[in-house]
Amino acid sequence: MNQLREAIFRRKEKLIKKLITRGVYKKDDKHLYELTLSEIESEYENEMRMK
Repeated sequence: MNQLREAIFRRKEKLIKKLITRGVYKKDDKHLYELTLSEIESEYENEMRMK
């Protein structure tokens, strides 16, 4: 189970770093670090479609 949590954490960190380099720090009133992996992936996909 620890491996799964670690993999999720690494995926979130990677996507958050990519979003931050694109100038995205929050979604609505939440910081990226407060979001779930699914929410972060959705935000990243939306950002990629826009740019």
